[in-house]
Amino acid sequence: MKNSDKVKWALLCSGKGNNVYDIINYYQKNPQQNFFDISLIIYESSDFSAIKIAKCNRIDVLQISRNTFKDSIEHQKKLIHEILSRKIDFIFLLNYKYLIKQEMLSTFPNRIINIHPSLFPSFLGTKTAIQDALAYGVKITGITTHIINHEYDKGIILNQVAIKINDNDNFELLYTKFRKKGFKIIVKTINKLTDEFQAIKIE
Repeated sequence: MKNSDKVKWALLCSGKGNNVYDIINYYQKNPQQNFFDISLIIYESSDFSAIKIAKCNRIDVLQISRNTFKDSIEHQKKLIHEILSRKIDFIFLLNYKYLIKQEMLSTFPNRIINIHPSLFPSFLGTKTAIQDALAYGVKITGITTHIINHEYDKGIILNQVAIKINDNDNFELLYTKFRKKGFKIIVKTINKLTDEFQAIKIE
């Protein structure tokens, strides 16, 4: 398949980018599974960990910080411009902390995917879902990927994976489980949507 025919993904990240690093590293080591392009990474944090590995894989990397714009609408106009200019097919929000506005939702209908560290419908609308699961004493938590809509942590569920919480688990131990399983469910979701999108294009 020519690169121009591949499904193009953009990754948007507000955090350190551990999951972005894991994804790129996985496909770098498994090129036979790389039947799409991660074409763009947009990040905010000054300690973003995936810049070097992204550039080594010839992925465009942009730092676009919300606090350099007067409001979220102007910020997302910039995101839309950069994403459209690269003819991106899908966007994956990875530890992304901003609500996506209607203009961006309308520009990329059913093409913006999020990952949330809980099993829907538990622990929604919070940035501390892992800590909340520990505090509530639940025995099973998990991860959900979903198509986003205009509400925080709502939309069509794509994939879910359960994570067992042991009695001796603290945040650090549980986060390690989330990172290992999180990267796998991200890969599964990207592969699923890429396959479906390519099938539609062939038809």
